[in-house]
Amino acid sequence: MSETKTPALQYRFDGPEDAPVLILGPSLGTTWHMWDRQVPELTQQWRVFRFDLPGHGGAPAYPAGSVAELAERLLVTLDGLGVQRFGYAGCALGGALGIELALRHPERIASLALIAASPRFGTADEFRQRGVIVRTNGLDPIARTSPDRWFTNGFAAAQPAITEWAVQMVRTTDPGCYIAACEALASFDVRSQLAGVAVPTLVLVGSDDQVTGPAEARTLVAGIPDARLAVVPGASHLVPVEQPAAVTDLLVRHFSTAWQPAYDSTTGQMAIVAAPVKPVLAPVPSQPAPIAEIAPAVVPQQTSGRADPYDAGIKVRREVLGDAHVDRALAQADDFSGDFQELITRYAWGEVWGRPGLDRRARSCVTLTALVAGGHLDELAFHTRAALRNGLTPDEIKEVLLQAAVYCGVPAANSAFKVAQKVIREETTPEE
Repeated sequence: MSETKTPALQYRFDGPEDAPVLILGPSLGTTWHMWDRQVPELTQQWRVFRFDLPGHGGAPAYPAGSVAELAERLLVTLDGLGVQRFGYAGCALGGALGIELALRHPERIASLALIAASPRFGTADEFRQRGVIVRTNGLDPIARTSPDRWFTNGFAAAQPAITEWAVQMVRTTDPGCYIAACEALASFDVRSQLAGVAVPTLVLVGSDDQVTGPAEARTLVAGIPDARLAVVPGASHLVPVEQPAAVTDLLVRHFSTAWQPAYDSTTGQMAIVAAPVKPVLAPVPSQPAPIAEIAPAVVPQQTSGRADPYDAGIKVRREVLGDAHVDRALAQADDFSGDFQELITRYAWGEVWGRPGLDRRARSCVTLTALVAGGHLDELAFHTRAALRNGLTPDEIKEVLLQAAVYCGVPAANSAFKVAQKVIREETTPEE
């Protein structure tokens, strides 16, 4: 582990020490072994660097709650090893990490491959709900259903050993790190920033991927200026495992022909080379080349007083209550109730919930107690959901309601238990 404040990642090298470095990033719930079938051929040209996500594959369990934090840990690890420039291929969450690196640290990336990736993975609510399931039930429900998400039915039936290996990878992951990774995916959304990815990019997807399928891949290709699409037939989400030969061939071709030259340290500039023309498995409609324009510098306006807390409030409100709840509340607002929605967003969520004095777990405890005291059962229902998303377990919510029974009255707590019990059952029962 690194001696700096930022923990390093667990890693391994394969291949000749003097070869250019190619990094392979794993998917959520997997380990670096998901790339085992690619390594023998890739190491003929590159020094392959693989890493495990925090708490995966026996790696130290230091949770990282954002893709940006994962990128920082990867760069800390590489800096400690003297690796400054590299090619990068990542699958799913590993792909999100690659996009983050290309956007924030373009000088480090020579070429990029995004596998089973997306500029936004599902919805924030879906991943935070998965975190609630894991916090309540552990990783076994997620592990048992992983093969359904990762592989086609035919592959899973024909390869029982690989299917069981996949289940065990998830089961042996640290739950806290898995939940943090779900939070990282929940908050990842770079749809408006894809034009900033300025390196040659291969977007690779399985034709039968039901998690991040061809539609998401085409969104990446449409947004990234120098991107090409490859669709691998007969593969689902973990396409490097299910179709290793096809993925290896595509990676070799991409990184052999689209390795962008490094910046010139004396001039601070980089030579621009034409993107190579190469065959792909799925054609992308041609698009007119973007025209570069020099825009005038934007001078920020001077503002007086403190910033309007509305934007911060809507962000906190969505994170705590979920996009679906907030979207529904805002959609129902009209001329009569719209001002009230602005009021609670700006002051309840932007001012009070956004204060640093209490964490969100503590604020949920206070909120539940206050709602029991006031008999506000409708609000208690969605704040019970919020408490689960904020990290409270069902047992901790039970303790809050028992405490409320003493100080707010047994009848009020009796009604509260009925509401909370129903919500907890709905939110924590895994889907089969």
